[in-house]
Amino acid sequence: VQLVESGGGMVQAGGSLRLSCAASGFRFSNYDMSWVRRAPGKGPEWISGIKASDSTTYYRDSVRGRFTISRDDAKSTLYLQMNDLKPEDTALYHCARGVGPIATTRDEQNWGRGTQVTVSS
Repeated sequence: VQLVESGGGMVQAGGSLRLSCAASGFRFSNYDMSWVRRAPGKGPEWISGIKASDSTTYYRDSVRGRFTISRDDAKSTLYLQMNDLKPEDTALYHCARGVGPIATTRDEQNWGRGTQVTVSS
C-alpha cells in the first residue's frame, strides 16, 4: 500500500489549495477514502471522507461548505479542494483508507508522509 499526498503550500487566509493523493498497491476503487490532518502538537483529526460504493461524501463541521472531497478511480487518485482557508486549517494533511476517525486510525500504518498546508492570517 502506498499513498502519496501532494499539493500543499503556504497561502493567505481566504486562499485555496487542491490536494491530491496518488494511491497504489491496492484496488483503490474498492476502498472508502478520507483526508485526515494533524496540526502541530495535536492528534490526528478526520476531516472528510468519500464512499467507494456511491461516492457519498462526509465532512466534519469545521470544513463543511469550504472543502470538497472527490475521487477519480480511473487514476486511483483522491482529491481535496480547499477554499476559504483559515489559519486553523494549518496542518499536515494525510489521505487514508476508510471513512471516519476510527476506521482511518486503524489503517494509520499505511498513511503517506502527508503534505503541509500553512495558512497565514
